Amino acid sequence: MEPEDFLEPEVAVTAAVVAAVFSPRIRKVIRRGLVYGTAGVLIAGDAVTSFAKNIGEGAKQATTSVAQATQEGVQQAKEADKETASEEPVGTASTTRKNQKASRSNAGEQEQGEKKK
Repeated sequence: MEPEDFLEPEVAVTAAVVAAVFSPRIRKVIRRGLVYGTAGVLIAGDAVTSFAKNIGEGAKQATTSVAQATQEGVQQAKEADKETASEEPVGTASTTRKNQKASRSNAGEQEQGEKKK
């Protein structure tokens, strides 16, 4: 083989693979690299999983607090409606009837007062 043949990519890759297979030192380095690489991938996967789980829990807590606030608001609105319903507004039928009765009794008292004179 000529020195120019070693510059071709196919030959260079083949020479590197043969050196790795037959050299105990290179095999040890490759094995260690695979172990550390695998460990790094597992740690990164755990970090991503933990991050996603925390985001899910945060979203769940947020929706729970929004639901509670909504329920409290609805409850307060119902209580406010009950309070305003117990107070009769001016101009309702029962208030009008009360006013008519009062005006009749006042008119009757005035007539009786005029007859006495």
